Amino acid sequence: MTGVPSHPDRPALVHRLRAAGCVYAEDEAELLIAAADSARTLTDLADRRVAGLPLEHVLGWAEFCGERIAVDPGVFVPRARTALLVDAAVAVTGPAAAVVELCCGSGAATVALARRLAPRWLAAADVDPAAVACARRNLDPLAVPVFQGDLYDALPAPWRGRLDLVLANAPYVPTAAVALMPPEARLYEAPVALDGGPDGLAVLRRVAEGAADWLAPGGHLVVEAGQAQVDALCAVLAAVGLRPTVTRDEDRDATAVTARRPG
Repeated sequence: MTGVPSHPDRPALVHRLRAAGCVYAEDEAELLIAAADSARTLTDLADRRVAGLPLEHVLGWAEFCGERIAVDPGVFVPRARTALLVDAAVAVTGPAAAVVELCCGSGAATVALARRLAPRWLAAADVDPAAVACARRNLDPLAVPVFQGDLYDALPAPWRGRLDLVLANAPYVPTAAVALMPPEARLYEAPVALDGGPDGLAVLRRVAEGAADWLAPGGHLVVEAGQAQVDALCAVLAAVGLRPTVTRDEDRDATAVTARRPG
């Protein structure tokens, strides 16, 4: 970083991180140094990172859409590609919308939506108690409630048929492919946040089916999916009466599927 004095431990730390396979060793070293208040703390942080703990879990936060999001151990780390999901949601959502994020993890996307929209309702939900606790840390300052439960079952019943936007970064990795994911994900993030069933669409099917009942006429569902899953997912959405469109961002290696409830 230009203009920042070199830390005496930096060269050795960069070398150690690079040897452990950290691609962005220089950047990670700067972040670890900034997070440490003593040489002992820096050593402890470096030891945890070299052992394979995700950098975000070591630091206790991740950057997402320009926001610093608290990330607790075991909680899904927000990926940069999911910013496309936020962009797609903002593009189809008008003012004073009723907005819910399902499978919210740390609540990162809800934080971003709170900054970019002016919703009349905004809430998040997740089935994992650890994720709910983490999301509440991030969303309590914004007065956004976080519910615990299985998809729509977590939401207040009077909201059925009244939501303008449902956003969900549901798990979509096929079960057999979870073992092929980077160790930082498969060893340190909850399986419920990764495993999407045999074809990766088990949870997304349930999200789609519920959206047909929970969305208001003209409302939108926005989800993330793998590029190879798009045709099958669009068929599921069409079968429940939603009208899907696909947005692809090659730079972010991201695919968002938006589906509108006619009305």
